Amino acid sequence: MADPKDDEDLHTIATQQRLELMAAKTLESDLDFAFNLQLQEALDASLSIQPSSTNSPPQQLVHTPPESPDFLSFADYQSEELEKFELEVSDRRISEAEFKRLRDDLHRRIHDQEVAHEIHRMSDDEWLEVGDNFERPFGEGSSNSVNSEIFRIYFKGLVSEEIVNTSSWKAVLAGIGVAICDSRDEVFFELRKPLIGNGISRQCAELKALLEGLNAAIALDLKRVVFYCDYHPIYMFVTGRWSARQRKVATLANQVSILRNKFTYCNPHFVARNDIKLAFKLAREAIVSQINGPAESSHPRSVYENCVICLEDTDVGKMFSIDGCLHRYCFSCMKQHVEVKLHHGMEPKCPHEGCTSELSIDSCRKFLTPKLIEIMMQQIKEASIPVTEKVYCPYPKCSVLMSKHEVLEYSKGVFVAPERSGARKCLKCQGHFCINCKVPWHSNMTCNDYKCNNPNPPEDVKLKTLAANNLWRQCVKCNHMIELATGCFHMTCRCGYEFCYTCGDEWKNKKATCSCPLWHENNIIFDRDDEDEDDDDFDEEDEGEEYHDSEDDYYY
Repeated sequence: MADPKDDEDLHTIATQQRLELMAAKTLESDLDFAFNLQLQEALDASLSIQPSSTNSPPQQLVHTPPESPDFLSFADYQSEELEKFELEVSDRRISEAEFKRLRDDLHRRIHDQEVAHEIHRMSDDEWLEVGDNFERPFGEGSSNSVNSEIFRIYFKGLVSEEIVNTSSWKAVLAGIGVAICDSRDEVFFELRKPLIGNGISRQCAELKALLEGLNAAIALDLKRVVFYCDYHPIYMFVTGRWSARQRKVATLANQVSILRNKFTYCNPHFVARNDIKLAFKLAREAIVSQINGPAESSHPRSVYENCVICLEDTDVGKMFSIDGCLHRYCFSCMKQHVEVKLHHGMEPKCPHEGCTSELSIDSCRKFLTPKLIEIMMQQIKEASIPVTEKVYCPYPKCSVLMSKHEVLEYSKGVFVAPERSGARKCLKCQGHFCINCKVPWHSNMTCNDYKCNNPNPPEDVKLKTLAANNLWRQCVKCNHMIELATGCFHMTCRCGYEFCYTCGDEWKNKKATCSCPLWHENNIIFDRDDEDEDDDDFDEEDEGEEYHDSEDDYYY
């Protein structure tokens, strides 16, 4: 915080400079007048010695100001700079007074809480004995209580491409939000601030938000803080596990390290986005303040609703209400949720925790592509068939899913006693196959004879070789082949069976039955080079990391 004596010195210097500028302006005006007078006298003398053929009156030199209204003299520039300086000094005084009020309020609040806790710990007998005389004046031990408490800093920096003032012109806008809470998560300081400038990346916005939060904590004279981060690269930068390659990011990360040294205790925590929703809301408000122009009274006001997944304020016309439970989410989040579930072979349901409401295809047509609708129809059909009843057509060009009972009834009109022979007819391609061997029908040959003649079918050999080379794993329940692309080693097959990708042991009640590690860093963290390239072209939909742990994961 600034010393009051320094402020007085600055005020004295500013007053002296203003007096000097006023004197300079007066001198400049006198010099201009003298110059114009001399120039007029020289012009009159020149005209008097030249014969004139006309009776026109002598010309008068009139000094006119420059045509450009933006023309400013040196004194005018200095005057403007001085006004800006005085305004900055005044703003700083107001800011310091506000921070002092917040500090005093914080000390008072902690003091009152300590007194309340001490009274609460008193027994009834003790209260009857000393209660009337109990007191603890404000100021006794309040500073020590503040210095011993750990405060929480929530910060968020957002970068988004927005349509400004309801026009077709798009601009990349940025904003930051900071919330500081006590150890009981009660907010006592909030900050929302637009970020002005070109080329602001997401990492720069996040680090600037963190710097604002740390500076505010220093101004509030807080000694012990933790700051919560939901963006993985920033967490890796501030913990020293990654070194920033971009110069701007490296400079900001270094400033964070310098500020952290000013605290007695200052550590980062990596959390989910939902844990910093207040800071996210403040940052979003800072962006919205740059978007919205003056509203016209003739235009109806739009109604917005907050989506609890992305925390964005979305027009109510783009919010999806789930039948049955009436939970509401924006179209973008619902599309990503359904798409992820479908690609993992799961039937999509309401994303609300603990809710089992199913999604209907007709209602999902509002936000799903035709391809996803087709996959969803197939997934719902698969989910309706019990695992023990599922059978797939063995012909590669078909591979349609059927139920064993359904295909048996369909095959009775073609084969004699198909339940004994195992012969079946596909409902789609009409191909004949063996339900026991899961291969095309081997006529005039029993299943044992077929297996003896074809101990290792070429297709199986190729598949097993390919699986071994690519470290694929096979579900022991339905024999479905699975590849781990990104995420942890907890796998959930499309048949619902959960197992460890490393050793194949089953997971029970969302818990591993083996001692294998849950994840490896190479499968969780994406390439930093790709992230650095993508930062300057940030898209809101990319905000957040994808962590695959189980079917309950959310994707932002």
